[in-house]
Amino acid sequence: MASTLGLPTNISNQFLNMWPLMAVAIGQTFVLIIGGIDLSQGSIMAITSVVGAIFMSTVLEPAMFDKSPLWGTILTPEGGLLRGSEWAVPAGVVAMLLVGMGIGFINGLVITRFRIAPFMMTLVSMIFFSAFALWLTQSRNISGLPDDFLRLGSGDLVSVYLGAKTESQIPRREIYTAIAYPTVIALGLAVLASFLLNRTAFGRQMFAIGTNIRSARISGVPTSRVIILVYMFSGFCAAVGSILYSARLGIGQPSLGNNLLLDIVGAVVIGGTSLFGGKGSIRGTIFGVAFFVLLLNVLNAARLSPFIIDAVKGAVILLAVLLDVTRTRLVNREAKA
Repeated sequence: MASTLGLPTNISNQFLNMWPLMAVAIGQTFVLIIGGIDLSQGSIMAITSVVGAIFMSTVLEPAMFDKSPLWGTILTPEGGLLRGSEWAVPAGVVAMLLVGMGIGFINGLVITRFRIAPFMMTLVSMIFFSAFALWLTQSRNISGLPDDFLRLGSGDLVSVYLGAKTESQIPRREIYTAIAYPTVIALGLAVLASFLLNRTAFGRQMFAIGTNIRSARISGVPTSRVIILVYMFSGFCAAVGSILYSARLGIGQPSLGNNLLLDIVGAVVIGGTSLFGGKGSIRGTIFGVAFFVLLLNVLNAARLSPFIIDAVKGAVILLAVLLDVTRTRLVNREAKA
């Protein structure tokens, strides 16, 4: 197992697995800081993956999609809405981001306007948009995505060759990704999020809301606007994660993100963000994601059953939550004293 973990191929693959998860976890960090939670991130990934593929797909199998409500109008045997167009990839990516932000806006608006608990509202969104993605595609993956889009998932900006120096021709199998497009995209998003969180009034307002929303409202913080913007940012991050996952898989997947919610929340909590709000950092989330990806890699390398892997993940997250609860109680006790 140790030799497998240390292989350059394995290390490169684990980094490629880390960046999409990190992008989504950054959005969840913002939501947890204000004392909320976003259960709809997985469904946002699913519906945005489908939307992007609807714009960009270049070929579709009639036998697989003839029962889709989009067949014959938007989807045809020749592909999707902008099939073959030079604008297909930019338009598809923008559409994915806008849909993600739009769902986040709906979540935030309903939560603030109707005082619905974030857990309940985002749970409804999760169920609805997951079902909607499956209905649009009839549970089929949409393939035929352009190469320009696929590069966003694993395209190399900088590669490393670890073969023999005397070889005149370099075997592709000995070239390993050092810096890929997902690396730049995810780290760029992390820098933006860290700036918003630590260097702007918006970030200070987020922490104020998470610490005590009533006090924040009395202090003049526009709580409703901040909450809506936070959920929009969460949807944006989920869409970015969807772009990276879809580009790497090479398909628009209506079930994308269905099993990622535990990993997302777990990574954020392990990184030190409090489930009670008012505490968190992007640096901690990056650490939490890296730890979680490494943990999963070790468990998979040990060839454990999926049930044991899920049990270990749950135990690690439970430990992080218990530490957070203990810390919060100690802080509250000191404040009362």
